[in-house]
Parts: sequence; C-alpha cells; structure tokens
Amino acid sequence: MRNILFLAILLIPFFGISQDESPSEIRLETYLEVSGDYLQHAPALAAIITIIAKKDRKGFWEFSKSYGTTLGLTYILKYAIDKPRPDGRTDGKAFPSGHTAAAFSGASFLQRRYGWEYGIPAYAVAGFVAYSRVEGINDRHDGWDILGGIIVGVGSTYLFTTPYQKEHYELTFKSGDGNYLVGFTYKF
Repeated sequence: MRNILFLAILLIPFFGISQDESPSEIRLETYLEVSGDYLQHAPALAAIITIIAKKDRKGFWEFSKSYGTTLGLTYILKYAIDKPRPDGRTDGKAFPSGHTAAAFSGASFLQRRYGWEYGIPAYAVAGFVAYSRVEGINDRHDGWDILGGIIVGVGSTYLFTTPYQKEHYELTFKSGDGNYLVGFTYKF
C-alpha cells in the first residue's frame, strides 16, 4: 500500500494535478504574463516611431501591410485550427500565439527594414514576450503555439518589407588617360 501511495505522489505532476505554487512563484508568473501583455506592442511601437523619425513613407505602407497580414492571419488560423490551450481551458484558439506573432512582426520589420542594430533589441523583447506566453501564470501556450506565432509574424514581414535605402541615387565620376566617365545610378 505504501508503494502505491509513493508511486501516486511521484506521478501527480504527470497527470496535471500539481501542488500549490508558492506565493513568490505566483507573483513571478503573474509579472511575466502581464509584462508580456504590454510588451507585445513595444516592437511595433518602436517601428512606428522609427518610421516617423526617418520620414519613411514607403516603410509606413510596408509596415501596415505586414502587421495587418500578421493580425489577420493569426486570427484566421486561431479560428480555423481551434487548438485547445495547455492549461485545460476549452476556449481553444491557442494556435498560433497572437502575442508572439505581434511582437515578432514588429521586431522582424525593424530588422528587415532598418538593420540588425534595430532588430537585436526588438528580437530580445519579442523573445521575452514568447517566454511569457509559456511561463505565465495561466500557461496559455505551448512551444508549438509560440513557433506558429513566430512563423506568422516573421513570414508576414518578409512578404512585404524591403531594406531601407537612405540614398536613392548615386553620382560617380572617373577620369584617366584623357578619358572622363560620369555615372548615375538610381535605386528604387
């Protein structure tokens, strides 16, 4: 009888019946989840601020298309797949993670349009958002949901975003042996 009781105690975590979490662990998980709720918008907000600062009209339209596609595709997939959440709730709509898709869409836009010096901090924030979805108080997503959100966010951005070109034209001049060459290049 003692062996069966001991075995049952060892197997409790595998059946989803867990012991109460400590108050400090609950506070940490709550902090993670709430932080992720707010920070999902940080890369997109940074992208909009950068677009305005650089007066990048083309970038505005590319961002609008990529971010809109991310949001639309995320919700279409959520309703089409209707995957249950890992925490046992029956509301479904777990795949892909919308928070992760939004964060990675903004981060990948910054990286693709303006380079890695903008992309690395944005990807760090997006990575934290993804982590908060798995480790938050409610365990709303699993690794597949996060991966799906990353693919939707980054994929939508790469469909519509081109690298930013500060200078659209270049004028060159070359001379030698009595010859002169003038060149003009325009980048679209």
